[in-house]
Amino acid sequence: MERPPHLPPGTPLGEHYTVEGLVRLAEGRMFYLANDVRHDRSTRKCWECGHPDSERSEEVCSSCGTKFKNRRFLVSARWDSANFEGYQKFHQLGLDHPALMLPVDVFQMERVLYSAVPYKGEGLMVDEAAPLPNKRVLDLGQRMVGAIAYLHRHGVELTGLTLANLIVQPDNAVLLFDLEVCAVHEDDVPNGGKTAAFAAAGEILRRYCDIEADALAGFLNDAADGAYEVAEPFGRELEKRWSDWQGQVYPPLLGGMSDVGLTRQLNEDNWGWARLSDKLRLYVVADGMGGHDGGEVASELAVKTICEVARERHRSVGPDVDALEGLLDTAFQSANNTVKDHADLKGTDMGTTLVSFLLSDQKVGFLANVGDSRAYLVRNGSMHQISKDHSLVQKMVERGRITAEEARHHPHSNILLRTVGTERDIEIDIFRVELESGDKVMMCSDGLWGEVEDRDMETIMNTYSDPRIASRELVRAAHHGGGKDNVTLMIVAVP
Repeated sequence: MERPPHLPPGTPLGEHYTVEGLVRLAEGRMFYLANDVRHDRSTRKCWECGHPDSERSEEVCSSCGTKFKNRRFLVSARWDSANFEGYQKFHQLGLDHPALMLPVDVFQMERVLYSAVPYKGEGLMVDEAAPLPNKRVLDLGQRMVGAIAYLHRHGVELTGLTLANLIVQPDNAVLLFDLEVCAVHEDDVPNGGKTAAFAAAGEILRRYCDIEADALAGFLNDAADGAYEVAEPFGRELEKRWSDWQGQVYPPLLGGMSDVGLTRQLNEDNWGWARLSDKLRLYVVADGMGGHDGGEVASELAVKTICEVARERHRSVGPDVDALEGLLDTAFQSANNTVKDHADLKGTDMGTTLVSFLLSDQKVGFLANVGDSRAYLVRNGSMHQISKDHSLVQKMVERGRITAEEARHHPHSNILLRTVGTERDIEIDIFRVELESGDKVMMCSDGLWGEVEDRDMETIMNTYSDPRIASRELVRAAHHGGGKDNVTLMIVAVP
């Protein structure tokens, strides 16, 4: 089922709510703010005792005497019916846990399942850019593992977790909510049904690790790969490593974020970073193509492969610039050929753009790209593009047939002449950049630069010195520009 049209403000919703507005889109979700003011109904529900039939004109509940006040709710809407029944059964259990935000109401209308929680200024984890401090990652890990273990003990089996299942309270505590429940068992969830939730938790937490927190990221990467089938060993490892990792603090030199945008249902972008050695860091952004089970697979495979190959081969590479450029070229080419082999095996036309940045000793960087995901350099407040798009419209600009501004809105702007995974041993553009103190490198998919003018991106980059905040504001700017595509970006600052 396609994403349903969003509900405009003032729409009555269910038995008790009126929509105030749509506040966020995520993969498989729409989030609304709503209140319980219903002028079309003569009665109202008491949220203290549950009595549904007090007269709207009364100031107190006719059952418990509680004084009425207008309330607000965060209402989630989902339309993939696969887990509707499981979530409704979960709601009926009436469970309670300090790391869970449980719904006060679950109802279905026109093939959409709605879930309402009281709203007191909470935010959503989909708006949090990476990285987070180690302590917050570990706090979140303990909460997630504890909540998942509690759910499993009560028979609640999850298909996994995404950022859309995490809500941020005003005190920054993160709770699980609006879960993907595939089954409710009478007893403890069978062990075979537990791994997916812990693997998903590991993947979420790994994404928020700083590039310098490679030991913590490595542990969480093992969890994401399915190393933990039950909660106890996962929780014990978190406890054991707490003292070593929670006090480590890193300078704010990095920001990264990926978002589904406002019109797509699936995020086919991917990104990652890897600390290769004391002096080498690798940063990667990919924009997949090929639809479900195509684009998102290609971009994930490309990012994973380039990072893994760079980790394996950097030890045998010398420090001179030619050797480092060769390392990036080899890792990039391996990513291309891996995606190509996988596409041939599956019989699909999947592919991806790829832009990567190898940073050596904070002094020199190597940028490699194929496709139209871009890399920009901001120096002394001025931003310019380093990479070169491999697109039909870019070729037309170079030949003087259209202007760069016309290229942005050209009907063939989405036609790429070179992508990762469409042929073996692809031609790769590599640029060497001598860096200066205060420089910033920003890499992004076309979901950002296609919606936000370069001068506006430059303004945001110069306004917000913290790359995490700048990342979030750039995603917001892409939404304001139309949000027609997935948006992924990464900002790397030179101290």
